[in-house]
Amino acid sequence: MERVRVLIADDHPIFRQGLRGVLESEPDIEVVGEAADGKQAITLARAVAPDVILVDVHMPGSDGLEVARSVKLHLPRAGIILMTAYDDEEQLFQAIKVGASAFFLKDVQPDELLDGIRRAAQGEYLINESVLTKPLVASRVLKQFRDLSMVGQEMEPLFVPLSAREIEVLDYIARGNSNKEIARALKISDQTVKNHITSILRKLAVNDRTQAVVYALRRGWIKMETLG
Repeated sequence: MERVRVLIADDHPIFRQGLRGVLESEPDIEVVGEAADGKQAITLARAVAPDVILVDVHMPGSDGLEVARSVKLHLPRAGIILMTAYDDEEQLFQAIKVGASAFFLKDVQPDELLDGIRRAAQGEYLINESVLTKPLVASRVLKQFRDLSMVGQEMEPLFVPLSAREIEVLDYIARGNSNKEIARALKISDQTVKNHITSILRKLAVNDRTQAVVYALRRGWIKMETLG
């Protein structure tokens, strides 16, 4: 069984220990590191490349939003779960903008958090569900899209709309791999690769593989240095 590798970033030792205890009781989850501040979290994330990072919004060094922004740039496949002690709509809006997978209050039930970790590891964006319960946040998201589109200005996406697997497929496409080569590398069928590519083109509203790669490169989802 492939375990979900999780990094915990929080400046309160007792809270970190509590999280570790909850996570380590699950056979499919592995805690690969702990960080006590934002800068340490960014450095450690690059070193261990976790599947999911649990990040406190308020931390010394760099706050959780900055951690999410930096990690998404260098590890686009990583799921970021932001946690906070306060139900703050401004924080939720900013969390959407930096590409967080989920936004939980610290009094979240363990089962809900564990479910969120597993879904974030699969590339899901649970944060979209949070927006549905916050009409003011949803209206701000829509207004930002509308205002920028009216002046013809391109913006960074509010979140990466591709799943972790789709990013992986796109990475292989960028390296010049054929569908058969991608299927062999990822141990999936040719048809599954085709399905992923169809989904990528639809989500990004582009016409071909090359446009999809250019789109992803411009937004930092895949990196030139990874193309080797």
